[in-house]
Order: sequence, then structure tokens, then C-alpha cells
Amino acid sequence: MKIHHLNCATFCPRGGRAFGGAGRWFETAKLVCHCLLLETEAGLVLVDTGFGTLDIARPLERLGPGYGLALLPRLDVQETAYHQLRDLGFKSDDVQHILLTHLDADHAGGLADFPQARVHLLADEHSAAHSHTARARMRYRPAQWAHGPKWEFYAPQGERWFGFDCVRRLRGLPPEVLFVPLRGHSFGHTAVAVSGSRGWLLHAGDAYFHRGQLETPDHCPRGLGLVERAIAVDLPAVRANQQRLRDLAEERAKEVQVFCAHDPEEFERLQARERARSTNGDPRHPLRADV
Repeated sequence: MKIHHLNCATFCPRGGRAFGGAGRWFETAKLVCHCLLLETEAGLVLVDTGFGTLDIARPLERLGPGYGLALLPRLDVQETAYHQLRDLGFKSDDVQHILLTHLDADHAGGLADFPQARVHLLADEHSAAHSHTARARMRYRPAQWAHGPKWEFYAPQGERWFGFDCVRRLRGLPPEVLFVPLRGHSFGHTAVAVSGSRGWLLHAGDAYFHRGQLETPDHCPRGLGLVERAIAVDLPAVRANQQRLRDLAEERAKEVQVFCAHDPEEFERLQARERARSTNGDPRHPLRADV
């Protein structure tokens, strides 16, 4: 399996140290939307999509004013998964499956760019996004899935993965890909585990926001911490999940690489490792590598 690390949205909030943990307070920070592209025998698989081409073209309609005012997204169409796949030599129709950590706008915005794909997520997340509650109306953007995706729903099955509940046997996908439910950021939030040639990658989504939250003692820039608390539906569950992820990262460091969706240093480190392991020798495709 070949695994590509893609940044499918960049945020530039004001208040550098408050969001990045370094620099001056009035500087612009940088956050990413770390997605994965998997080349599998079942076709191409995306883990999260970032923003889509329609989000870039009609941001107020598709994202709402909150994203523009608070996090200042760059809104670069070249960062969309659709365009990055084309740069890698693929067609959008090659994407057969999309796995979502959750349905927030910066994770599910690109669904409409791949209408043929089967979209896998936890059933609780789909129910929460379609609940018509005030919280759901503020949080989710139904326009992003108005095209009618081919949904595939799952519930935790009680199987174990390094002590975590997991969902194996995702329909149509190889056994090296599975869900690791981490409820708290949203009602149906899940991590995605992928087994590569050098161990497991665990895309933890928004279970945490900053690499410092996996350190002991843990720490998080103040601005990111406020965002985390404001969005979480179950903050004690978020904190418990972070402790478990911290333990996993420390105790199984040789077996599992844990990363979240928005930390730029984690993304750049994994992307650099990907480039270093590239074996195809084609300078036009620097991201093709077996991780």
C-alpha cells in the first residue's frame, strides 16, 4: 500500500503564539488539514477530504461566515484533494472510498468532488449531523453532502486494537484499514488506523489539536485550547482519549505513529519522511512513496 500525506486546507488565524505555540502574539499562525491518500487494491482511498472545489468557489454558502472570520482559511483551489490527485497523475474517478473522521466542514468539504466514492463513517456522526438541533445547524454544512453520497455506516464492535475499541472489516476495504472510535470532539468522531510497511499510522482527526498534547506533561496553545473546548460535545471524553493516545504514542512508539489533523509540524515531519522514502525517481511526483 502506498500512502500519501496531503494538506487539503490551510488556516492562517491571527495570534501566532495562541495557535502555534511560538512566535509573537500578533503574527499569523498556520494550521493544516492533514489528509491521507491510500493506493490500495480496492482503488484509491481518501482519509478526510479537507475543503472541496465548491467550498473554494462559494465559501459563504458552503462554509458559512464563521470559518472565514475565526480561522481565516487560505481557500486555495490547488490545495483541494481533487487538484492534488490530478497533480499525482490520478483522476477523481479513481477514488473508490472516503473515510471520514467526522463531518465538520474542513474534513468533509471535498465529498462532492468524488461523487462515485463510498463514504465510510460512524453512524452516530451521521445522526448528529442530521439531527436538526441548534448545535448541528451551527456546526455542520449540509450543502457539502447535498449531492447524496453513497454512505456506509458503522458502530463500534467491541474488537480491540492496542487496547482501543475498533471497527474492522470496513466494507470493500483491505483489512489494513480500520476505524478507532474516539467520541468527544463530536458524537461520532473516529480515528483511522492504517497499516503500512513500517508499522501503523493513526490519523487521530480532531481528537487533539497540537503535538504538545501527546507530550508529558501535556500542553496546548491557548487559542487552540479555546477552540477545542468550544467545539467538543464531551470534553471529559476528549481528555480521556488524549491520555490514552499519549500512552499509545509513548509505549508503542516503534509500532504506531500518531498524528492529528491540524498540526503543521506533524504534517511536515511525515511528509518529509514520505519524500525521503520515495522510490519512483520521478521528480514530477515527489509524494509517491511507501510509508
